[in-house]
Amino acid sequence: MKRNNVRRRGNILALTAVLMIVLIAFVALAVDVGYLYTVRNELQRTADAAAIAAAWELCDRDGNATNSNATNLSTSARGMAVQYAGFNKVGAESPLLATDDVNVGYMANPSDPNDALVATPSGGLPNAVFVRVQRTSVQNGQIPLFFARILGIESTAATADATAALLSGFEGFRTPADGSNLGILPYALDVQTWEDLLASGTDNYCYNPDTRSVTVGCDNIKECNLFPQGTGSPGNRGTIDIGSSNNSTADIARQILNGVTPADMAYHGNELSFDDYGEIKLNGDTGISAGVKDELTSIIGDPKIIPIFSQVEGPGNNAEYTIVKWVGVRVMGVKLTGSMASKHLTIQPCNVVCKGGIYNPNATGSQHIYSPVWLVR
Repeated sequence: MKRNNVRRRGNILALTAVLMIVLIAFVALAVDVGYLYTVRNELQRTADAAAIAAAWELCDRDGNATNSNATNLSTSARGMAVQYAGFNKVGAESPLLATDDVNVGYMANPSDPNDALVATPSGGLPNAVFVRVQRTSVQNGQIPLFFARILGIESTAATADATAALLSGFEGFRTPADGSNLGILPYALDVQTWEDLLASGTDNYCYNPDTRSVTVGCDNIKECNLFPQGTGSPGNRGTIDIGSSNNSTADIARQILNGVTPADMAYHGNELSFDDYGEIKLNGDTGISAGVKDELTSIIGDPKIIPIFSQVEGPGNNAEYTIVKWVGVRVMGVKLTGSMASKHLTIQPCNVVCKGGIYNPNATGSQHIYSPVWLVR
């Protein structure tokens, strides 16, 4: 009887030991699985951050908008991807990116997550960046495990990737979905002056991207005077109505400071888009008033959008401008007093980021204007 009891206790102890081993194995597995889950999240977070940061380089907001090319933009994007990947920790280590972990290219329709990322077309500019972050035997080392080593599994590999993009090439603007304003100045410039800007512009001002300030000097970006010496419309000096047709100086001052509001856009059916002829007709206003000098001075250095017109018909408030392009500019200097020849509202080309752009990959009616960056996939 005693022998049976001893045997029974032995079996129970053996079974308890086995159960403890199984329990420990499950706990070990749970710890390693939890750790892997955390590291995989860190991989994805790093890939997302690196792709977004790299894609922002494609619009080079503080660079020379007239000197952008695919090679320079791609180099800047790659460098930014590597930098931002290094800012993050994946399994307590900052990952390095291999050459083929970053691909800068072009997507015809970035709004479609299934759209292919291809090589940037000749003469075009890249608009998307793919980033892959690895913890593998060939890059950054595999992820070390803890308790799984008991089972002979010392490490495992994992990767994550992300693609971020932006849009350029807009045929107009609509009221942004979030109800924000559009950074459009109610001043129009003739197409000939815009096209001659690079060849005949001055370079009397310098923009400092670090301090975001403008000083007298040169920055190798040409400038021109937005204050017209003649528009072809008697009594009209280049201002346009976006919104109510009875815009006053107060309305113009408001749009200088705050942009075009959803209420302004409502007068245009919430959309300013080119017609089948690539044109938008907008009414003119009486002109640039010295009463908005302070407002214009306050936005010196800020990126803004202005319309470019091909022709204007009619005098004063009855003028009608034919808008054929929207361009990004930066206000560099303002003087609205004194003789007509001494007045100026000096601008230079500048990359501008805005919401509400109506994208058309074949559009030629916008220049230096980009959407915000977003994760495509």
